[in-house]
Amino acid sequence: MKAYALTVFAKDGEKLLDENFEAADDHDAKQIGQNKLQDHGYEEHTHRCVAPEGHLVLFHR
Repeated sequence: MKAYALTVFAKDGEKLLDENFEAADDHDAKQIGQNKLQDHGYEEHTHRCVAPEGHLVLFHR
């Protein structure tokens, strides 16, 4: 399992969510990240999910 970071921002730059979670691979991390966004109602906010290697798994601006 690898550790991924999910961050969500408001339009004014305020950090709304900053959460780490584990996933087996990037595909699973993308799915978990999307589920977390839906659970919190943050799908339309600016967000990113970063893999431990530093690349983006999810991004919305």
